[in-house]
Amino acid sequence: MQAFVRRQEMFFVATADRRGECDSSFRAGPPGVLFVADERTVLYPEYRGNGVFASLGNIEENPHVGIVIIDFERSRIGLHINGGAEILESAAARAMWPDLPVEQSPGQRAQVWVKVSVEEAYIHCAKHIPHMRKVSREEARSWGTGDFRRKGGDFFHAAQERAKSD
Repeated sequence: MQAFVRRQEMFFVATADRRGECDSSFRAGPPGVLFVADERTVLYPEYRGNGVFASLGNIEENPHVGIVIIDFERSRIGLHINGGAEILESAAARAMWPDLPVEQSPGQRAQVWVKVSVEEAYIHCAKHIPHMRKVSREEARSWGTGDFRRKGGDFFHAAQERAKSD
């Protein structure tokens, strides 16, 4: 499981607030974005994003998290990780785990790290996982941008709909 996690470039994290209202978010980065500290601890960086901070806010209220990692490209298998989360300042996390990856560009620098104490980990079967391929750098979107349009803009036209109703 640890080797599988170290290869992955993306995962999904589910959190809930104190009332049990859920949020699921996508996370991505270079291979090993979900850092394996030991057999019962993983950490992931929280980068600058859309500014909502739903996951971090939920973790402050309710530390239970669920992580799903799916390898769409190689093994076409998944892994569920459930556990308790704790938010760590970047300097504190690096003091405890000096081998945490060091991001190379400003948009990829961790604002904080989320430490997950693993309570359970189990397989997500491959039965319905589609096979996908990784695109070349030329085809890929620029990573770590703060530019509204390059991040996808108002893809679902939510801002337009809000403006119509105001």
